[in-house]
Amino acid sequence: MQIPRAVGLALWLLLLSALPAAASGLAFIINSGGASISLVDMSSLKEMGRIPLLREPHHCALSPDGKSLLVGDTVGNEMLFFDPLTAALQKRMPVPDPYQLGFSPNGKFLVVNGLARNQVDVYNAASMQLLKRFPIASMPSHLDYAPDSSRVFVSLQGSDSMVAIDLNRLTVAWTAKVGKTPAGVLWHNGKVLVADMGTDYVAVVDPADGHVTERIHTGKGAHNLFVSPDHKVIWVNNRVGGTTTSLDASTLAPIRSYAIAGGPDDIAFAPDGKLWITRRFAEKVAVLDPKTGEYETVDVGRSPHGLFLSPKGIAAASVAAR
Repeated sequence: MQIPRAVGLALWLLLLSALPAAASGLAFIINSGGASISLVDMSSLKEMGRIPLLREPHHCALSPDGKSLLVGDTVGNEMLFFDPLTAALQKRMPVPDPYQLGFSPNGKFLVVNGLARNQVDVYNAASMQLLKRFPIASMPSHLDYAPDSSRVFVSLQGSDSMVAIDLNRLTVAWTAKVGKTPAGVLWHNGKVLVADMGTDYVAVVDPADGHVTERIHTGKGAHNLFVSPDHKVIWVNNRVGGTTTSLDASTLAPIRSYAIAGGPDDIAFAPDGKLWITRRFAEKVAVLDPKTGEYETVDVGRSPHGLFLSPKGIAAASVAAR
């Protein structure tokens, strides 16, 4: 049941005021199965509290100005805006099925994938006005952009395909088969990489027409992929196999595989060089030291999925509520 807006906000502000301040940063962990966000102290690796959401949140995106963290609640059909430093709720906006979302590099567009509704929505990022809705089959999942923001590339889990949308003309440029059950998407060095969850590889795709030029084997259930802050390593989470694989970003050759139990899903990079990895099949997050291969465990809510690290959010959660 959806919490009334005024009541939900009042309850959260009351909880927020009781939270201790984070010592060295605030981690937002989105619990899809628990309909909540776990707030974790990045220093102690302890959960400070949970923000109750609506029904089934999945992913998040930081606004271009860095002032809002957008969290999509898919079944609740809402986008919630939070202060990334304090976790204070800023506003709520009706959005149908906001599964995956992301802002274009130039900050002009916000693309929202509606996985259950088979639609891709393109918004004006400044006004949040819907520019165009694309009915696209089937199951639009993850996305990434060309560096010049001219196109967005969306994986289609239900049709083993990827679609490229021209954002200048607001038209579909192409749709192509890329592998079984594609999920994570990443633009890299003039190519588009897509993790094919129904296989054990990452497909390398030509952005001009969508044909696959190469396959990089990483592990069973290759699900999502991320480039390191220094752009030297690409990290791939193999959700079914329970491994995280590092690739040389220049050659795409595998470097090392790390055993991460519990369905590794999303990754965020901490300033200390460690990787925060949500474990979708467990109520936990792994904090991996890539040098040693060892990881610490953070207990969170049910089915943790998307995450965001706010190293400056030392938070005066109590101050924000006053």
